Amino acid sequence: QVELVESGGGSVQAGGSLQLSCSASILEKSGWCMAWFRQAPGAEREGIATIYVGNGQTNYADSVKGRFTISQDRAKKTLYLQMNSLEPEDSAVYYCVADWGYCNDGYIDPKVFVYWGQGTQVTVSA
Repeated sequence: QVELVESGGGSVQAGGSLQLSCSASILEKSGWCMAWFRQAPGAEREGIATIYVGNGQTNYADSVKGRFTISQDRAKKTLYLQMNSLEPEDSAVYYCVADWGYCNDGYIDPKVFVYWGQGTQVTVSA
């Protein structure tokens, strides 16, 4: 059973920072591709970052590159998303997501991922 539980969402002013966490017992196995997605009201789900558990290789969407960092602590079985220089356009529900296998380069396709957390709300005010 794959269980992904996000935490750390909240409200912050533009320019501020937040760190999201995802409790994921599956991190004890190397073959997972972990990702963060987000979805704003009326918008499609957007893949913003991936990390391959086995070697820590990461991939980012252009919209967050240089501002957000995905990381993992396998001992704590926790996935992180450090978000800096937040903008109102970053407001969305953020999801921790997983799929077995290597992470693809480039576009982060939501159709590839099977397991989704319940999401956590991030609100950035101007």
